[in-house]
Amino acid sequence: MSAKGVLYTYSEINGQPALWNKVYELLEERQKEVESFLKPILDLPNLRIILTGAGSSAFIGEASQGIVQKNTGCLTQAIATTDIVTHPDYFFRKEQPTLLVSFARSGNSPESVEAVKLADLHVDSIYHLVITCNHQGELAGFCEQRKGTSYCIVLPEEAHDKSLAMTGSFTSMLLTSLLVSDISNLKKYQEIVLATATAASEILLRQDLFENIANLPYERAVFLGSGPMLGIARECHLKVQELTDGQLVCKHDSFLGFRHGPRAVVNEQTLVVYLFSQDAHVYKYESDLAKSIAADVRNISTISLGESSSENFGNKFTLNYTEAIPVDFEILPATLIGQLLGYYKALQLGINPDNPSASGAISRVVQGVVIYDKSETIVS
Repeated sequence: MSAKGVLYTYSEINGQPALWNKVYELLEERQKEVESFLKPILDLPNLRIILTGAGSSAFIGEASQGIVQKNTGCLTQAIATTDIVTHPDYFFRKEQPTLLVSFARSGNSPESVEAVKLADLHVDSIYHLVITCNHQGELAGFCEQRKGTSYCIVLPEEAHDKSLAMTGSFTSMLLTSLLVSDISNLKKYQEIVLATATAASEILLRQDLFENIANLPYERAVFLGSGPMLGIARECHLKVQELTDGQLVCKHDSFLGFRHGPRAVVNEQTLVVYLFSQDAHVYKYESDLAKSIAADVRNISTISLGESSSENFGNKFTLNYTEAIPVDFEILPATLIGQLLGYYKALQLGINPDNPSASGAISRVVQGVVIYDKSETIVS
């Protein structure tokens, strides 16, 4: 399929650096509002923060959980709405003050809407922060009805992807999570956001590399990351699998976890993607695994982001930034690896990246989910 037939996905992927700067500007305008809402909540003794969403939106929480916890000093957990809806009593603590941070592109997914309702039922002191890309979504409306205990951040219109796969919506909500968790010090992040956008632009300039990789005869892809990058590995896994309509089977894992059995999935038709950390200590563990895979006699194809130029990991493609960015922000440009791999592999397979699901098995807003009432089972 020709890229000329794609209306949205290409521009939404390539528009992310500019979008991130718009996100910063939006938060700069609303800094006092956000800070006045969050500060008294974050000052509550024993506050718990839950980061939630469904699908890619859940992976935002996985990637940012440790960073949010570090920035706020509050216990922070990433729990998908798809888990909350079926087992709310496993995840909510009635007497513990809780800030539920909901990530949602449309704000209309049945599980996302139900999760905020369940939080209200199961927690005595519950507060909601909604980060969404759709001002007309149900979650945005939910906040309007609960002023005082809820606050909604609606991101710029460009963040509301029109294509099936989340690209700019994912990274703009992820960036918002990082910035809001340290909102009182927002000014210090202005140059960091600019540098992060520049790093992403450098990746976008290497799209010839992704076109070349798409022509390799691989049928599986494995994404590896550590710490916050593990959530990005999971998002990349999903992105490639979605955009190729499941023709490419993907996995994700941590570098250390991959040694404990999952490495068995690697064969001659596998592309291994290393999302290396810039943290020197973490990189030691990661490079050890990469060296081990490079020694595999099957000559496994790999692509590396952020590796040391002095390393030799065998049969590989590499991407590096010329401008260093803080470790906590490296997860943003890393997300583009999965997006670009999925986009160009979809084209190579003759699939339309805007709407890759030929069977309709997956859709932009999930369909077919019936919400069942569990209120009678709440333990008081």
